[in-house]
Amino acid sequence: MSSNAYSAEISPDPQLRRLVLSSGAVLGIAGCLLVASFPTGWAWRAVASLAWCASVARELWLVHRAWQGCRKLRFSADGEVAILGAGGEWRPARLVSGGVLLSRLGWLRLQAAGGPVFAEFVRGERRRDRDWRRLHVIWRHFGAAG
Repeated sequence: MSSNAYSAEISPDPQLRRLVLSSGAVLGIAGCLLVASFPTGWAWRAVASLAWCASVARELWLVHRAWQGCRKLRFSADGEVAILGAGGEWRPARLVSGGVLLSRLGWLRLQAAGGPVFAEFVRGERRRDRDWRRLHVIWRHFGAAG
């Protein structure tokens, strides 16, 4: 196999996406309750709690919106990354530092061309999934430099 054709296609896991969004919502609510317990006047607590909740809701919405535009990820042997959009077109992207790839899980930080930085929580099984093994090989060469 030519190294030009060597690539890995990874599909984001909907269960992991739900886990990230639901844990973000739960922690956002916990933060709102914590802010509401500050020893200040009730008006300041109300304003701070509303601001906190609005900030968390905005972040969760941005994450959800970025995920709607990502159906698959393609990592090529030459370090190129592409995202399969909702319309079925592959768009160029790049790895952003801060991602990590473990034997069964990965937290990949990406940026589509001209778009915001977002993260995908992915998983795979090295023994069964050829693309997951290929992603590990490509990651060793380019992931740390991303």
